[in-house]
Amino acid sequence: MPDITSAELKQRQQTGETPHIIDVRETWEAEESRIPGSQNIPLGTLPEKLDDLEELKDQEVIVHCKSGGRSASAKAFLTQQGFTNVRNLVGGMMGYQAA
Repeated sequence: MPDITSAELKQRQQTGETPHIIDVRETWEAEESRIPGSQNIPLGTLPEKLDDLEELKDQEVIVHCKSGGRSASAKAFLTQQGFTNVRNLVGGMMGYQAA
């Protein structure tokens, strides 16, 4: 699945869409700034949270971190676990805030 840009995500949010967004930054980072509607699951805890995400396996899931590195790892991990529509937010939170 192709990655998603901050502009595309913001446009979708403005039209009332509520995509499943997972913030894989550490909790303290998510407390400083967050994308509305996002769920914080730090990358290191993602494997133990898989059962909670089971219903999202065939739905679009957008992952993000600060700049895109950790979320690229999260996308690869989730895809290996059978998630079929995982997209990484290009530029992460920094890109989202700048858009």
